[in-house]
Amino acid sequence: MTTTFIAVFAAGLAAGFLNVMAGGGSLITLPVLLFLGLPVAAANGTNRLAILVQNATAVASFRRQGYADMRRGLGYALATVPGAVAGAILAVRVSEGVFRGLLAAVLAFAVIGLLFPRAKQGIVEAQASVHVGLPALAGFFAIGFYGGFIQAGVGFLIMLVLHRMLAIDLVRTNMHKVLIILVFSVPALTVFVVTRNVVWTAGAVLAAGNAVGGIVATRVSVKGGERPIRIVVAVALLLMAVRLLSR
Repeated sequence: MTTTFIAVFAAGLAAGFLNVMAGGGSLITLPVLLFLGLPVAAANGTNRLAILVQNATAVASFRRQGYADMRRGLGYALATVPGAVAGAILAVRVSEGVFRGLLAAVLAFAVIGLLFPRAKQGIVEAQASVHVGLPALAGFFAIGFYGGFIQAGVGFLIMLVLHRMLAIDLVRTNMHKVLIILVFSVPALTVFVVTRNVVWTAGAVLAAGNAVGGIVATRVSVKGGERPIRIVVAVALLLMAVRLLSR
């Protein structure tokens, strides 16, 4: 049992760091939970508890380091909530085959999006508005739906909308990203709790690891600027591709 808890904590630690810096940390935690014998829906729901704690911790860490814009961040986040509720309701019936297929599609979309340069350079956060156009709103709904449905890799979708569509720099993109995921994780986790698809002991251990990893990642993100974030994004995408091909 002790070995199991250590493995779950270690998976959470790695996932927490990866989730805050880029995304795709659930590719580490979900296979671990499935290996422990949890059904797909229970693994999915248990992972949400860790995601919620991790992002709450990351939001607090960004605030302590002087990065906080709750008005804009909440505006973006609330646009994802309807999609998150719909996605979570569907997720309690998801099969492993659907999970792998959808994740492969998201990976391909993320790779294409990250390879294309932004159309406008030099737009700073101060110029961004909490009011966004219909394409970005549609993007936020899709983020919420996918986040509520599977979660794994949702960070890449958020980075595409914030960094590519709204031209926000990567450090502030990460700041908004953790708040967005925190907000839509609340209704998503609620659906899994109501349908009894959360294993609380495993979720608590996983959450502890995610929280520690998230704190470390916020400090690296703020101190290192965009360069380490781009490196982690590239590595994360490569690992996701290898993982999918290996299946």
